[in-house]
Amino acid sequence: MSTSERLIESTRELLWERGYVGTSPKAILQRADAGQGSMYHHFSGKRDLALAAIQRTADEMRAKADEQFAAPGTALERIAAYLHRERDVLKGCPVGRLTQDPDVIADPVLRAPVDETFVWLRGRLTDVLEEGRSRGELNAAMSPSDTASTVVAVLQGGYVLARAADSTAPFEQAVTGVLALLAGLATD
Repeated sequence: MSTSERLIESTRELLWERGYVGTSPKAILQRADAGQGSMYHHFSGKRDLALAAIQRTADEMRAKADEQFAAPGTALERIAAYLHRERDVLKGCPVGRLTQDPDVIADPVLRAPVDETFVWLRGRLTDVLEEGRSRGELNAAMSPSDTASTVVAVLQGGYVLARAADSTAPFEQAVTGVLALLAGLATD
């Protein structure tokens, strides 16, 4: 792995663990096993490196989600596959956690890939739900966009509850609950 790749991957890990404020250039360099000038050779500074790390995390999250959304099956089966996929629940969502970082939220450039990811996720879920509705799988009165926002909110809230309890059980309950609500929208 090249030095710039090690720097990006180390920053991704540290942002997930510590947030932007808690991720110092020194910690990045130590984790990446890179020399002091390496970060500034490849990136203009911490912000530029953090942006590359956030964008990569967001891109990876979208690609993983799209695997389930594009798979065969009913809308509910694909959403269930997405919600049940393997995750490090107690670490939280690597993109969602950034919304709690005041420096990321205050910086439009760093916030952009976070917002874009959630806009994409709600949009992609809306598409899947709309497809299910148009195929007669889901109640015609259901609002795909409102329901998609609910699914995302429950997922992100499930991470918060799990972290607070130091247990995956609240996350699993949230997923089970939203899937039960979605099943109630299914047509016979």
